[in-house]
Amino acid sequence: MEKEYPLRCPVCEGKLRKIEKSYVCGKNHSFDIARQGYVNLLPVQNKHSRSPGDTRAMLLARREFLDNGFYEPVCRDAAELINKYKKTKTPLIADIGSGEGYYTCQLQELCSADCIGVDIAKEAAKMSCSRSRDILWTVATASHLPLEDESVDVITAVFSLFVNDEYERVLKKGGIVVEISAGNRHLTELKSIIYDEVFVQDKHQPAFSESFSELCSFEREFRIKTDKVRLRALLEMTPHSHRISKEQSDRLDSISRLELTVNYLIRVLEKK
Repeated sequence: MEKEYPLRCPVCEGKLRKIEKSYVCGKNHSFDIARQGYVNLLPVQNKHSRSPGDTRAMLLARREFLDNGFYEPVCRDAAELINKYKKTKTPLIADIGSGEGYYTCQLQELCSADCIGVDIAKEAAKMSCSRSRDILWTVATASHLPLEDESVDVITAVFSLFVNDEYERVLKKGGIVVEISAGNRHLTELKSIIYDEVFVQDKHQPAFSESFSELCSFEREFRIKTDKVRLRALLEMTPHSHRISKEQSDRLDSISRLELTVNYLIRVLEKK
């Protein structure tokens, strides 16, 4: 039996139902399923540029880096927390900022879950389809999620945005948010190479409303060793690639191997 997902129309907020190769609401707003398998639920009025989100080059670099398993501990941490706090055997996970699909696919397997990937970049959704056809990949923005009220068991935000009001709206009562964000020491070795001066940061997780309670919050850190190819891929998948000068880029290319600190903050919130 084909899975049914709790999608809502981004135009009128009515329920979307799959009819042949489209998702259609009661007011006949229709969204075609692309040949690759994703559905674009990002109306023009919610786009801030012609092609929002990560570029294809950034997404390819991310796939090159992540497929080598460097961030596998991040996936394991997220999965352990979902399995610890989930209320149902097969939760529905909405992965916000799903990118090219690495984390979403890992969590689907590790948590025995049904998954919806949400990313603002159409190229991200397109690439994600090559990872799995058993996940619903959507083009949408975190501030206007194409999901029905109180329809999702788990929201994951792995190095992506925390949007309190939308997360509160789409989560079921007792549903959880697993949020992972970069810590103060994240990739400091890379930053020290590509910037002339590295400032001490004071990163912290954003405030949340009274509709949520905090189940846990902690910091994780581990080290990875990268070669020149993966180091370049890591740079290209981050915003740092847009800020680096030619001199700094040449400096990075002169390094054959580098050991890096992966430092991140984890928080689990529960909707009351």
